[in-house]
This record gives sequence, structure tokens and C-alpha cells, in this order.
Amino acid sequence: MSVQLKAVTRDNWEEALALKVSDHQQVFVPSVAVSLAKVFIKPDGKNVEYLPFAIYDNETMVGFIMHAYEESTSNMYWINGFFIDHIHQNKGYGKQSMIEMIRWILQRFPQCQEIRLTVHKENELARRLYKDLGFFPLGQSVGDEEIMKLEISKSSLFGRKI
Repeated sequence: MSVQLKAVTRDNWEEALALKVSDHQQVFVPSVAVSLAKVFIKPDGKNVEYLPFAIYDNETMVGFIMHAYEESTSNMYWINGFFIDHIHQNKGYGKQSMIEMIRWILQRFPQCQEIRLTVHKENELARRLYKDLGFFPLGQSVGDEEIMKLEISKSSLFGRKI
């Protein structure tokens, strides 16, 4: 397995739109189309930048993940809209993709001290994955989603030596 993050561009956006989760998972994550719309609509404010990525194993697109951030902060670095296509689930792509996204954020933004994400309260598999990577609940929710964070300085897995 060779997981890589590649920007969603005019060359691969149609393939990204075809990515899907299982029917029972659709309430857990937004579609790629909704995530891509956020890039231009900026629902979280004009200072938030959105960077959508396709997740690849060599030349095969296996999932989608997006990073949203406010560069002038140390704690407004978010992972959004993350999922592995239903055909490629249960193969280890989820964990490897999260590790790659976190590494990418830390390499690009040395000021980042905290990465946040939300997880649907009923999505036990994702919750377990995030906890295994060092995320913990903030005790805050947005709708049916709980906010979790990873404190970089306290994480042995993602310390600055990347």
C-alpha cells in the first residue's frame, strides 16, 4: 500500500465525484460534491481556506479528504469530509490516509499546534480510528457531530519530527 494525497483538480474531479460510501454511512460524511462546493462558498468565513484531496494507492483513487484552515492561527486546522470509497474499505486506507493528512498539515504549517475534526456520534469505526491516532473529544458538538482534537505537542505519534 502506497497512500498518497493528490489535489482534486480539473484532471481528477469527475473521478472524485464518483467516490461513494455504503448506504448506511451516507449520514456520516458529506459527498465529494458538497465538500468541493465549500471551496468556493466558504461557509465558515472568508478567512478559511479549503484544500480538497483525492486519496490514491498508486494510481487508484480510493477516497477523499479535505483540509480547512486559518493560517494565522495555531488551532484552526481541520480535517473534513474524509472517507474511503466503499469498495476500498477495511483495507487499512483510513488510518494511512489520516496519517498522511496530518503529516502534510504539519509539514506545511509549522505553527499548527492542534488539528480538529468532527465525527458523527453514531460512527463508531471512525471514532475508534481517531482515538487510536490520539484525537480526543472536546466536549462540544455541531449538530450530530462531536468535535475532536489532536494536540500536536502531546502526541508521540505526530511530534514535529516527521
